[in-house]
Amino acid sequence: MPSFNVQVPHSLGQDAARARMESFLETMEKKYKDQISDMDGSWSDNILNFSFNTFGIKINGKMTVAEDNVQMDGELPFAAMMFKGKIASGIQEALEKALA
Repeated sequence: MPSFNVQVPHSLGQDAARARMESFLETMEKKYKDQISDMDGSWSDNILNFSFNTFGIKINGKMTVAEDNVQMDGELPFAAMMFKGKIASGIQEALEKALA
């Protein structure tokens, strides 16, 4: 299965970055409620394992909040392979705004 990886540096510290990521995820779920369904996620320390459906495509992955960066790794079905670049750049842009 194709995968994507996005890493965004920050200078917030781990606790503040995690708080922003929790808020960010709630905002994204509300903002894109017509495009995202079956969103599920669970935190274990500073790692979020998540899954959701968008336009009939299931995306699974994990977000790791570190002291100086946030990294998101995910798997895409082959049907979404041609959108991999757009998905990764969209995630990176949204994370950069949330961590700014």
